[in-house]
Amino acid sequence: MLYREAQVADIPQHMVVRMAVRENQLSNPDRVTEQDNIDYLTKRGNGWVCEADDQIVGFAIADLQDHSIWALFVHPDYEQQGIGRQLQALMLRWYFSHTQHPIWLSTSPGTRAERFYRKSGWREAGRTASGEVRFELKMEEWARRFKQV
Repeated sequence: MLYREAQVADIPQHMVVRMAVRENQLSNPDRVTEQDNIDYLTKRGNGWVCEADDQIVGFAIADLQDHSIWALFVHPDYEQQGIGRQLQALMLRWYFSHTQHPIWLSTSPGTRAERFYRKSGWREAGRTASGEVRFELKMEEWARRFKQV
């Protein structure tokens, strides 16, 4: 497995992964445009990918402007291999090297993603208007949990 920073040229493969997931599926692919992806990678934050078998099998994007995780997805054929954990670690290390502001994300309740974030040390901070679970992670909790500075 190769982990590296995401490039704009990776966006088509991001969308392949995004559309393949079984949970937290994108009900309308038109809601996430190529320009959205470009903005999150080049203006709002940064992203990382995992490559295996000459293709992107997972990606993650942190939004420094909104202090959130915009995306963290792994192709179903590559689940349970630690890819999500590694992408999360890379993303959070980068995020907290740029700000001490807490970071948040939301995900559907009752999913493996919800369990993943709880196990990773994220704290539930309520629900979104659409009923998703909202999680937050403070720099101090991240540093303690992952033994980072």
